[in-house]
Amino acid sequence: MGLMQTTGTRYSKPILVAVNKPFDDEDGLQALRSHPLFRNLRSGDLEDLIQQSRRLRLGHHQLLYRQDMPAHHFFFVITGRLRLYRLDSSGIDRTLDSIAPGDCFAEVMIYADPPRYACYAEALKSSEVLMIPVKAYRELLDQNPEYAQAALSHYAKRAVTRFHDLEIMTVQNARDRLIRYLIDLLPNGTEQGGEVELPLPKCLVASRLAMQPETFSRILADLKSNGLVRVNRSKLFISDPQRLIEISQ
Repeated sequence: MGLMQTTGTRYSKPILVAVNKPFDDEDGLQALRSHPLFRNLRSGDLEDLIQQSRRLRLGHHQLLYRQDMPAHHFFFVITGRLRLYRLDSSGIDRTLDSIAPGDCFAEVMIYADPPRYACYAEALKSSEVLMIPVKAYRELLDQNPEYAQAALSHYAKRAVTRFHDLEIMTVQNARDRLIRYLIDLLPNGTEQGGEVELPLPKCLVASRLAMQPETFSRILADLKSNGLVRVNRSKLFISDPQRLIEISQ
């Protein structure tokens, strides 16, 4: 179901380290401009927003923010990968999502009242993020209705995705949850097979799917022995997605 955490050295690390340099990475800038929250911004507005933002570097397993911490920023991933997770009342670590380059997260803080982070954000490897002030972005939305419309459209699409995630988690059978998760990783869904890479270590994928790591490994081994998937470390090849769907129905 999750991993038990303690208040050890993992949480005594600095939350973040600022990198005081301009955001001049052309690939990163292009990805930022392409994101739904920024693609409609006029060049001058985007440049002003970037000037008010800070580029941050995170080390492996370093925390960006903690659950219930006051939230004054949201984030855009430039490089690396981060994990979002919560600790429940018993101290169990439950993975919620993984965040890749080109993704924004904690953007709901733009409208939150009071603004507090709902989970932890941890770098799964060396990562860089752009820390964007909520207040500055909110002012842009207040002054430009077309920007607000684009932001609301983004939130609506995210809500649909979250409902889909919730649907997967309500499936009682652990094998079916894993199959649905793997199918979602395929670029074309059930239409075409191919190779996928797990966005998280296997133990964290298990946590994400509310199962023990041993259960995850057993189900994956069973799928492999039946020729439904081929496994090479974090990469899986699914030749016939329809067969996977059939055994989960």
